[in-house]
Amino acid sequence: MPAPKSVDQYIHAAPVETQSALSKVRAAIRQAAPDADEGISYGMPFYSYRGEAGIERRLCYFGVQRASLALYLRPKDLEPYAEQIAKYKSAKSALRFPLDQPIPISLVKKLVRDADLRHRAGKAK
Repeated sequence: MPAPKSVDQYIHAAPVETQSALSKVRAAIRQAAPDADEGISYGMPFYSYRGEAGIERRLCYFGVQRASLALYLRPKDLEPYAEQIAKYKSAKSALRFPLDQPIPISLVKKLVRDADLRHRAGKAK
Protein backbone atom coordinates (compact mmCIF):
# COMPACT_ATOMS: atom_id res chain seq x y z
CA MET A 1 0.00 0.00 0.00
CA PRO A 2 1.47 3.42 -0.94
CA ALA A 3 2.20 5.90 1.81
CA PRO A 4 -0.60 8.44 2.34
CA LYS A 5 0.02 11.91 0.95
CA SER A 6 -2.78 13.63 2.89
CA VAL A 7 -4.63 13.28 6.16
CA ASP A 8 -7.76 12.29 4.23
CA GLN A 9 -5.81 9.43 2.61
CA TYR A 10 -4.36 8.40 5.99
CA ILE A 11 -7.81 8.17 7.60
CA HIS A 12 -9.32 6.40 4.59
CA ALA A 13 -6.50 3.81 4.59
CA ALA A 14 -6.83 3.12 8.34
CA PRO A 15 -8.88 0.17 9.58
CA VAL A 16 -12.58 0.99 9.29
CA GLU A 17 -13.12 0.62 13.03
CA THR A 18 -10.55 3.38 13.73
CA GLN A 19 -11.64 5.93 11.15
CA SER A 20 -14.23 7.61 13.37
CA ALA A 21 -11.73 8.11 16.21
CA LEU A 22 -9.14 9.46 13.78
CA SER A 23 -11.66 11.88 12.29
CA LYS A 24 -12.69 13.11 15.75
CA VAL A 25 -9.08 13.74 16.79
CA ARG A 26 -8.42 15.53 13.51
CA ALA A 27 -11.46 17.76 14.03
CA ALA A 28 -10.41 18.49 17.62
CA ILE A 29 -6.91 19.54 16.52
CA ARG A 30 -8.26 21.71 13.70
CA GLN A 31 -10.72 23.37 16.08
CA ALA A 32 -8.06 23.98 18.75
CA ALA A 33 -5.43 25.28 16.30
CA PRO A 34 -7.28 26.43 13.18
CA ASP A 35 -4.24 28.21 11.71
CA ALA A 36 -1.94 25.18 11.91
CA ASP A 37 -0.76 23.63 8.65
CA GLU A 38 -1.90 20.04 8.12
CA GLY A 39 0.17 17.43 6.35
CA ILE A 40 1.85 14.04 6.62
CA SER A 41 5.22 13.55 8.29
CA TYR A 42 6.80 10.23 9.30
CA GLY A 43 3.74 8.59 7.76
CA MET A 44 1.29 10.23 10.18
CA PRO A 45 -0.94 13.31 10.26
CA PHE A 46 1.18 16.28 11.33
CA TYR A 47 0.29 19.84 12.35
CA SER A 48 2.82 22.63 12.21
CA TYR A 49 3.31 26.39 12.33
CA ARG A 50 3.57 28.09 8.97
CA GLY A 51 6.87 29.80 8.27
CA GLU A 52 8.82 28.15 11.10
CA ALA A 53 11.59 25.56 11.06
CA GLY A 54 12.95 22.84 13.30
CA ILE A 55 11.33 21.63 16.49
CA GLU A 56 9.59 24.97 17.04
CA ARG A 57 7.59 24.29 13.87
CA ARG A 58 5.94 21.20 15.37
CA LEU A 59 2.57 21.33 17.04
CA CYS A 60 1.48 17.67 17.07
CA TYR A 61 1.19 14.33 15.31
CA PHE A 62 -1.40 11.59 15.68
CA GLY A 63 -1.97 8.10 14.33
CA VAL A 64 -3.19 4.58 14.89
CA GLN A 65 -0.73 2.14 16.42
CA ARG A 66 -1.94 -1.37 17.17
CA ALA A 67 -4.79 -1.07 19.70
CA SER A 68 -4.38 2.63 20.42
CA LEU A 69 -4.48 6.07 18.93
CA ALA A 70 -1.25 7.92 19.63
CA LEU A 71 -0.98 11.69 20.05
CA TYR A 72 2.45 13.31 20.07
CA LEU A 73 3.14 16.78 21.45
CA ARG A 74 6.37 18.43 22.55
CA PRO A 75 7.30 17.38 26.12
CA LYS A 76 7.14 21.01 27.30
CA ASP A 77 3.51 21.11 26.14
CA LEU A 78 2.62 18.00 28.12
CA GLU A 79 4.44 18.87 31.37
CA PRO A 80 1.75 21.21 32.77
CA TYR A 81 -0.80 18.37 32.55
CA ALA A 82 1.23 15.58 34.16
CA GLU A 83 -1.58 14.46 36.48
CA GLN A 84 -4.33 14.64 33.85
CA ILE A 85 -2.39 12.63 31.27
CA ALA A 86 -0.63 10.12 33.54
CA LYS A 87 -2.85 7.20 32.54
CA TYR A 88 -2.25 7.88 28.82
CA LYS A 89 1.43 8.81 28.80
CA SER A 90 3.68 6.20 27.21
CA ALA A 91 6.79 8.27 26.48
CA LYS A 92 8.10 11.76 27.09
CA SER A 93 6.13 13.15 24.16
CA ALA A 94 3.50 10.47 23.51
CA LEU A 95 0.02 9.73 24.76
CA ARG A 96 -1.77 6.50 23.87
CA PHE A 97 -5.54 6.33 23.95
CA PRO A 98 -6.90 2.76 23.89
CA LEU A 99 -9.24 2.26 20.94
CA ASP A 100 -11.62 0.14 23.00
CA GLN A 101 -12.44 3.22 25.10
CA PRO A 102 -13.79 6.65 24.15
CA ILE A 103 -11.05 9.05 23.05
CA PRO A 104 -10.93 12.03 25.48
CA ILE A 105 -11.59 14.64 22.80
CA SER A 106 -11.93 17.50 25.31
CA LEU A 107 -8.46 16.65 26.66
CA VAL A 108 -7.02 16.57 23.11
CA LYS A 109 -8.54 20.00 22.40
CA LYS A 110 -7.22 21.41 25.67
CA LEU A 111 -3.68 20.11 25.12
CA VAL A 112 -3.49 21.36 21.53
CA ARG A 113 -5.16 24.71 22.23
CA ASP A 114 -2.87 25.41 25.19
CA ALA A 115 0.24 24.35 23.24
CA ASP A 116 -0.83 26.69 20.45
CA LEU A 117 -1.43 29.57 22.89
CA ARG A 118 1.96 29.06 24.59
CA HIS A 119 3.65 28.98 21.20
CA ARG A 120 1.98 32.22 20.10
CA ALA A 121 2.79 33.93 23.42
CA GLY A 122 6.44 32.93 23.04
CA LYS A 123 6.57 34.34 19.52
CA ALA A 124 4.99 37.62 20.65
CA LYS A 125 7.85 38.35 23.05
